Amino acid sequence: MTTARIAAPSAATTRYSRVPKGQGPGRRVLPYLFLGALIIYFLIPIWWLVVASTKNVGGLFNGSAGALWFDKDFAFGSNLADLFTYNDGIYLQWLGNSLGYAFAGGFGATILAVLAGYGFAKFRFRGRRVFFSVLLGSVMVPLTALVIPTFVLLSELNLTDTIWAVILPSLLNPFGVYLMQVYATDAVPDELLEAARIDGAGEFRTFLQVAFPLMRPAFVTVLLLSIVGTWNNYFLPLVMLQNTRLFPITVGIGLWEGQASANNGGGQSLWGLIIIGSLVSVVPLVIAFLSLQKYWQGGLSIGSLK
Repeated sequence: MTTARIAAPSAATTRYSRVPKGQGPGRRVLPYLFLGALIIYFLIPIWWLVVASTKNVGGLFNGSAGALWFDKDFAFGSNLADLFTYNDGIYLQWLGNSLGYAFAGGFGATILAVLAGYGFAKFRFRGRRVFFSVLLGSVMVPLTALVIPTFVLLSELNLTDTIWAVILPSLLNPFGVYLMQVYATDAVPDELLEAARIDGAGEFRTFLQVAFPLMRPAFVTVLLLSIVGTWNNYFLPLVMLQNTRLFPITVGIGLWEGQASANNGGGQSLWGLIIIGSLVSVVPLVIAFLSLQKYWQGGLSIGSLK
């Protein structure tokens, strides 16, 4: 009796047979090329800012190395010294103001968003749907549209040209409340809360020891969004403040830009301060993101296991 032998498929045949139809090597390369082009597109302005911060006034306007490469004179240290000593160190004052506004406004807005979002998600009270609908509607209102009414309100309370004129409006974050409500609805089981209440825990203790640890990833997300929003806020402090010693970095650099544009050629030194000041203003946000990134990763890992 003769047994027919079937030849085993070759390695090449096996390799190409596993490739899904319509997904050849060319189709796999195109997404990576597109993503690479986007990365280059977004990194070029940051690279230019870093390179320009190392140039003196002559290299910035008349340098031969080009806009995207370093000049022969590396003046990053001297530019930093000029930035921190110009006008009696006004930049350090603006930097401290921005840190204070971002810390107070960011943490305050996040705490209120967590409490309100948890309340909307886990409590049933009269008018809950109406209030939440108003909240969703307020998310669609641009913040700049509320600056003038807020100015009129705070001027009646004699709070304009004070730090409270920037901090108090920054405490309102409707999108943060909505985000916390959506997250708390799914991340905090009602059965877990009921078990804590049966064990004798009050509502405040139940929130701190049971609900809040589960809401930590969303808390960090809202915190970063609130800090970045307060840090980058320009129009609100521009309208509310007149004392230059109370300006945040955004308004202060805008003030320098207006002075440099008005002086034409005589404002070249200010342009150097504006560039190095813009680079320094990004550093706290990068530090905040990198220091809080692990909480995002931990929250994503927990969510993938549930």
